[in-house]
Amino acid sequence: MGSLKGKVATPRGIEGEKEWQMELFPECKAPDSKGMFITFEGGEGTGKSTQLKLLSDYLHSQQINNLATKEPGGTEIGLELRQLLVTGDKDKFDAVAEALLYYADRRVHLTTKVWPALNNGVWVLSDRFADSTVAYQYYGYDKRVDKRLLDELYQIAVGDFKPDLTIVLDMDPKTGLERSFKKALGMATKETRHESRELAFHENLRRGYLEMARQEPERFVVLDADKSIERLHIDIVQVVKERFKL
Repeated sequence: MGSLKGKVATPRGIEGEKEWQMELFPECKAPDSKGMFITFEGGEGTGKSTQLKLLSDYLHSQQINNLATKEPGGTEIGLELRQLLVTGDKDKFDAVAEALLYYADRRVHLTTKVWPALNNGVWVLSDRFADSTVAYQYYGYDKRVDKRLLDELYQIAVGDFKPDLTIVLDMDPKTGLERSFKKALGMATKETRHESRELAFHENLRRGYLEMARQEPERFVVLDADKSIERLHIDIVQVVKERFKL
């Protein structure tokens, strides 16, 4: 190794030296998907988990093998990370620490569960994915994570892989928070760390999701979630049938 005396360190490495690049292990790279990857996004209390389960049941009824999962918490390690991320004091982490933990969960989730399933032709339905990290850690916080950092984390952990369809369930944050707190009353572990943030945080989330949907209309579909469970399920099934020609 040559001397570094007089050389300048830059964000991309040592000036004049060959740029270091992280290479993913071949077995951990994103698949040439045989299955479809559908993600559900939205603020707190919009009904993502309920609608995901209903869509999973519908797809099974159509003989489409599928796997329902979530972030964080879709794996054994993810469950441990979930306890850290969604319970307790809202200020125990800053936005950067949160983003790093979410991407640790995401990497494990993809390499051990999502990508193997897709490689086997199984459709995967996920309650949240990387758009949640952008919504919460970039749009939500006043002291946000730099978007370039989030993009770099995505490239390291996910690469060029993206969902085939992202369904955003949109709702007035006040209504969503009321629903979420009501649901928490019946939970042994109160997963209300994000719900305890001020209303402005949740309004920022909503604006963030709508902005992302405008930026990628080919991937996102925004649905009004302030309706009955049955009516919203019908809307989601219609979107999926049209998108995948079922």
